[in-house]
Amino acid sequence: MSGLKVAIVLATSAGGVGGHVRSVVAGLHSRGAHVAVLGPASTDDLFGFGAAGARFAAVEIADRPHPAGDARAVARIRRLTRDADIVHAHGLRAGGLAALALARAVPTPLRAGVPPLVVTLHNAVIAGGMIGAAYATLERIVARQAAEILAVSPDLEDRMRSLGARAVSRALVPAPPRRRSEDPAAQAKVRADLGAVDRPLVAVVARLAEQKGLPVVLDASAGWARRTPAPLVAIAGDGPLEASLRARIEADGLPVRLLGRRSDVPELLAAADVAVVSSVWEGQPLVVQEVLRAGRPLVATRVGGIPGMVGEAAVLVPPGDAAALEKAVLKVLDEPGFAERLASSALEQALRLPSEEDAIDQLTSVYARATGTSS
Repeated sequence: MSGLKVAIVLATSAGGVGGHVRSVVAGLHSRGAHVAVLGPASTDDLFGFGAAGARFAAVEIADRPHPAGDARAVARIRRLTRDADIVHAHGLRAGGLAALALARAVPTPLRAGVPPLVVTLHNAVIAGGMIGAAYATLERIVARQAAEILAVSPDLEDRMRSLGARAVSRALVPAPPRRRSEDPAAQAKVRADLGAVDRPLVAVVARLAEQKGLPVVLDASAGWARRTPAPLVAIAGDGPLEASLRARIEADGLPVRLLGRRSDVPELLAAADVAVVSSVWEGQPLVVQEVLRAGRPLVATRVGGIPGMVGEAAVLVPPGDAAALEKAVLKVLDEPGFAERLASSALEQALRLPSEEDAIDQLTSVYARATGTSS
């Protein structure tokens, strides 16, 4: 690893992917690699890759297809990776554009003078229409060109194998270490500030985006509102759906508060009676890892990599099923013994989660295989 020149490519990110890349940068740098990060300036502004030990070069890669912009990005990636020993792209958009940049005019991978490509796939393709077709094309390109693909869930692994990818394995995407809040006074303050001293508190930590399935939480909250006292649903996060979610909460008088981006997530989770993850799809969501580490009861959707992460430490419900979500949360709130068993199982499952060192160990092996060097 020492002296290895690694070029990391990523698209626009405001959440888990950017945080994971920053962690990877720091880990690779600590082991002597020379790391360059290629991605949008806005993503670097948010995550500060330079402070983690990388050289940053701006490449504007949007989160949606943009023919002219994508052509410019491909050309710039090609120039910036000429001296790299290996290129590691995070996400399908970044992976597809990096594959095109490295392909040159010859569609043969692993040829002399061209760095091998590793791609970590963090999300499933859930878009339809022309955008879905464009993503399907990128999937085929990545499957054909990548020396190795790391996928965050079994369904993504199966998808890449079905497209003929030569080497596919499970990615390790650990949550950055974050202190566990064990201060009862801090937890009590959170509940008091939210107005949840004498009522149950349901915590949701999610970007306010379509993937997170938050309208289903609002649907379920209408049922919870019929209880006395009604549980308070506290949603921490920001995103494009904020205005529409807020309008519905106000119009229907739902017991839901949108908190915006929070810096006290450990305290919020520790103070909650139950945490909810309602996503349409997830790989290895950082919030699930944080809930497990906090030792809180969890109700989550049975999608992507979540079942493998939680084991017996959560109640799993189908995505988009408000009735099932409503029932599962009420079971946790109404059965203290059940809630205690979930909390205990969460702490046990947290001990099995991969660490950041585990993730860097994995990449060391992957890079060695891709470059044909010893690790």
